[in-house]
Amino acid sequence: MAQRKPLPDMGIAPITTAGLHYRDATNFGFADATFRPISNAASTDNLVMSHSSVNYDKSGFVQDTNVVFPIDRFKELVAAGTVASLADVHYSFMGAGLEPEAYAASATQVAGLLKKDRVEAVFLTPV
Repeated sequence: MAQRKPLPDMGIAPITTAGLHYRDATNFGFADATFRPISNAASTDNLVMSHSSVNYDKSGFVQDTNVVFPIDRFKELVAAGTVASLADVHYSFMGAGLEPEAYAASATQVAGLLKKDRVEAVFLTPV
């Protein structure tokens, strides 16, 4: 059995399926299984949501990005010593229109990137 590490010793990466990306990046399309990187150092003010579900109310995101991508809350947890560190890069997917199997290639690629970034756990915010 693998040894479990305490949360204060772990590197974390928030991942969202809210279809977030920077204003200058390519929008997510309908049935889009790709991902967009989100730098830990960048301001959340530069993030937009191109989630394609008409059933999703985006007003919470407009008021506070942390509703779908709690990066500021995680930075507070790191500052308090509750979490050891945050990844340099986090990731966003567009979570509508596809079966989970469609994400296999992108998820495998992100897993490799997270491993290189020494991430030991992810916090998924599904939208």
